[in-house]
Amino acid sequence: MDASMLGMWTFLITEVLFFGGMFAAYSVYRTMYPDAFASTSEYMNIYLGGTNTAVLICSSLTMVLAVRAAQLSKRRDLIAFLIGTMFFGSIFLGIKALEYTHKWQEQLVPGFNFRYDHFPQFAHNAEILFFLYFCMTGMHALHMIVGLGLLTYLIVQATRKVYNTHYLAPVEMIGLYWHFVDIVWIFLFPLLYLIGHRHE
Repeated sequence: MDASMLGMWTFLITEVLFFGGMFAAYSVYRTMYPDAFASTSEYMNIYLGGTNTAVLICSSLTMVLAVRAAQLSKRRDLIAFLIGTMFFGSIFLGIKALEYTHKWQEQLVPGFNFRYDHFPQFAHNAEILFFLYFCMTGMHALHMIVGLGLLTYLIVQATRKVYNTHYLAPVEMIGLYWHFVDIVWIFLFPLLYLIGHRHE
């Protein structure tokens, strides 16, 4: 358990550094172009973003309950809570896919066809924000997909009665990973969705 815990925390520290680079880039450009970044809130769906935040908080709760069920050797509860965590994670990814679709239709994906009609004076600088938006939320979504794969593994092992009071390290380690991914979103939501809602 000690070795697993050390390994997981070491991995999570490298993940913090990875996301930290993107957060640092965001901070630099937001400081340089505050008005342009604030104007992008006009195109951010705060309701979908807020719903996703609530969904991930619920998934963290079910993950905690899954770890507790493993500690108590309650196999059925463990499986049920893991499935619940996957359910909330899938809802998150579905909503994110819907948001990406809207951005594509509104031509807000950085590139040759990028359009920023409401505030054309900010078009170039706002494109930087949308580039960061897709990088940061895209990498977060990728981590969510990996997390769903890990949860599937836990469910399969749980059905084989692998986990109990004396052996639950994988459940706790994957739980830590899931909580980390949720915490990243807690930072992404205000930075990307609430940066100037609404622009005046």
